[in-house]
Amino acid sequence: MKRIALLAVCMLAATVAHAQTLDKIRSSKTVTIAYRPDALPFSFEDSNTKQPAGYTVDLCKRVVAGLEQQLKVGTLQIKWVPATAANRMELVAQKQADMECGATTATLGRMEHVDFSNLVFVDGGGLLVRTDANMKSLADLGGKKIAVIGGTSTEKALAAALKQRLVNAQIVPVKTREDGLAALESGSVDAFASDRVLLVGLGTKVKNPERYTMLGEDYSFEPYAITLPRGDPAFRLAVNRALAQIYRSGEVAEVFNRYFSGLGSPSTLLMAMYYLNALPE
Repeated sequence: MKRIALLAVCMLAATVAHAQTLDKIRSSKTVTIAYRPDALPFSFEDSNTKQPAGYTVDLCKRVVAGLEQQLKVGTLQIKWVPATAANRMELVAQKQADMECGATTATLGRMEHVDFSNLVFVDGGGLLVRTDANMKSLADLGGKKIAVIGGTSTEKALAAALKQRLVNAQIVPVKTREDGLAALESGSVDAFASDRVLLVGLGTKVKNPERYTMLGEDYSFEPYAITLPRGDPAFRLAVNRALAQIYRSGEVAEVFNRYFSGLGSPSTLLMAMYYLNALPE
């Protein structure tokens, strides 16, 4: 009997803890969302409106609309909190944001500190190089310098790929994608590593686009998701329920076309991801 009573107490405590985020949103009628101003086209600040925009930002706005329906609280306000690659997950872990909407890869290591929604995008790691360097693959970067944002899953994946393929290249950590692009343009590095779609987004900031190209070889798999507080399954379910509705209704096609129309249709892998996460009620 004591064991059953203890289990009941633990289950009750867990239920109370798990309802914290939804209760906070219900009472404040506000969802606090961290976003990356520098993760074009997933998360950035619109140059005209100066407001957060992007593929993941738009999905999160629709998730908030889904939370409105689930909680039946009327209109929810969104409080936007700018984040960096270094502090984006810390903001969620320390409850300074309810979710983070950017270009964040879900990894098992990160799940020790935060949780993630179902996937919102899939990408691969790419390398931007100068066209005149005549590089075709990762193997051609032996003895070269590769810039990458420090402390990210991209840096770890790049290091692992170089080690696995016995490529002796020097990794040069930078703080932002703009810093990496500037280093490549100045010639202080020979390549800049990032997720492929993010490199495409940087194309608008390159002075002479014809001078640069992306290697055709991927070196990593990057599954993107919305960062959520760890240990709050009720909130995670509510977010996933909203995402599933977006995928089932076909709304995601509108969001994709708004930010990736220049890339053509979603890849077969991305279409499969949408299909597999369009979970029924």
